[in-house]
Amino acid sequence: MKLNTQQTFSGERAEYFSKDVQYDDVVFCDGESPLKHAKNISVNKASFEWKYPLWNTKNASVNNSTFKEMSRSGLWYSENTKIENTVIDAPKEFRRAKGIYLTNVVFNNAAETMWNCSDISLKDVKIKAGDYFAMNSSNFYAENLDLNGNYFLDGGKNIEIHNSKLLSKDAFWNCENVTVYDSYINGEYLGWNSKNLKFVNCTIESNQGLCYIDGLTLLNCTLNNTDLAFEYVSNINAEIKNKIISIKNPFSGIIKAEEIGTLIMNPKRVDVSKTEIICDKIGEKYTEDPNPNERIY
Repeated sequence: MKLNTQQTFSGERAEYFSKDVQYDDVVFCDGESPLKHAKNISVNKASFEWKYPLWNTKNASVNNSTFKEMSRSGLWYSENTKIENTVIDAPKEFRRAKGIYLTNVVFNNAAETMWNCSDISLKDVKIKAGDYFAMNSSNFYAENLDLNGNYFLDGGKNIEIHNSKLLSKDAFWNCENVTVYDSYINGEYLGWNSKNLKFVNCTIESNQGLCYIDGLTLLNCTLNNTDLAFEYVSNINAEIKNKIISIKNPFSGIIKAEEIGTLIMNPKRVDVSKTEIICDKIGEKYTEDPNPNERIY
């Protein structure tokens, strides 16, 4: 493998179609697409400073590097990209890419990042300003993910997450086959319009969370500050360790809870016989939907 060390590359497509090259302690400064169509490359201690640095690459490895703010849209259409111990300050990184492996990576501006991608593995990744992170992406795996950004994984499929902290309004919307273990999730309207969602040993805080779902499982979960949950959810299997503020018109399944503040089961909206509620302590019960202008707690 050819070695390029302590060099500065400038100009458009500076290392276009690079193949079997190792870059060490380098700067890719002005000039778009410096490594476009590169193949089998290793980059260590690099600074990427301009747009589209790694488009259409195959088998690229990046370590101990920085993607500056203007290196936006940097990794589109790539295949088999491995990034470790790196800070990414640019938005819109990764689009229609396949095979993304990130370890100890920080995204400081992750807006519109990782759209329409597949075969993703994230370990010890921190995501800031991550609105619409990983939209329409599939085969997504994460451990120790720390995310702050709304609309996380909208339209995603085949998702598995462990030991993570997710601060996200409208997370997991329009998703299919999601499993989350041992994590904290905070954000209103969690999981709407999705299919086959499963949460195990999770703490969830979500205003009107977990509604309009076909196939919802909650095992040994805590629902803090969660109200009007489970509206029009079918095939629910929920085991809740604490008090749920309010539940509204689930379609079918079993709900076990330590306590329910308010239970709304309107036979004009759902077949109430299809849902079994197992709870010794229920505060108020309604068989009509309350006035929508009055908040139910």
